[in-house]
Amino acid sequence: MLTFIARRLLYSIPVLIAASFLIFVFVALSSNPLADLYSNTRLTPGELKVIAHAKHLDQSVFERYWIWVKDAVLHRFGNNLSNGDPVWPNLERVLKHTLMLLVIVLILSVLIGVAIGIYSAIRQYSFFDYAATTFSFVGFAMPVFWFALILQVIFTNIYLSWHVRIFYTAQLWSTNPGGGFHKILDLAQHLALPVIALCALSIAGYSRYMRASMLEVINSDYTRTARAKGLPEWRVIGKHVFRNALIPLTTQIAIDFGALFAGAFVTEQVFTLDGMGHYFVVALTSGDPYPVMAWLMVVAVMVIVFNLIADILYGVFDPRIRYD
Repeated sequence: MLTFIARRLLYSIPVLIAASFLIFVFVALSSNPLADLYSNTRLTPGELKVIAHAKHLDQSVFERYWIWVKDAVLHRFGNNLSNGDPVWPNLERVLKHTLMLLVIVLILSVLIGVAIGIYSAIRQYSFFDYAATTFSFVGFAMPVFWFALILQVIFTNIYLSWHVRIFYTAQLWSTNPGGGFHKILDLAQHLALPVIALCALSIAGYSRYMRASMLEVINSDYTRTARAKGLPEWRVIGKHVFRNALIPLTTQIAIDFGALFAGAFVTEQVFTLDGMGHYFVVALTSGDPYPVMAWLMVVAVMVIVFNLIADILYGVFDPRIRYD
């Protein structure tokens, strides 16, 4: 297993290099960070050339890419071209907020979705199975931004009509949240609606994948053999069915991480959360390529890490899988 992990990490290096080069080329060629300065009539062409030279914008794409790579590795993505502020402190702050949201959503979605999928498979064609299927279809068809706006409208009306604050509909913290339990409660009230909006689609997907995987494993030969040996049904489900049924779901979770990140991007905009989505929009509209490229590189690293974790979990869930 250690050899496999080391090999996968080595394979990830050329993938990251290729991804970083493509990210730099597409972002660097898509906009001109000095566009506002060129429209300033007070600056002479000579002064513009001096500014472009200081920011290495008069060099080739390959030279600028190498400068950016050195800044990313040695100086944590360097500084913004527009104002000279360091990129990493702001990116680190919003990354922590978004990861906090995504971890909560992922844990709740997997636990609830897996539980619904298992019970639906065990009680196939029951009322619960039909209800779960209906819920999953609604979850698949419902856009995240629309559901987030509906939740926002509902709880805003509750507060305006009954003057009862159940959940907050914007921001990540209150102005004075207090400390200890009050701070945790304030954070939970702010994160509740974004978590619900993101969990709806994920739970619908994971429950269907788990149900289909469970039904496939339940009807397999080794499951029938386990029952023929006289094992209790709970042991057959827990040891032989559940563990092997998790393998397809593990793949789907790793693949869905990018989609979940995109959903968080939209949800953060709706609830005005100080996360990666808001950071990306601000960086994109400012025309500064360095924050945008840093954001894309962080996302690429996280996707690779999640796929590595999924590959490792294959061997944990299914002992038949061996890595040479």
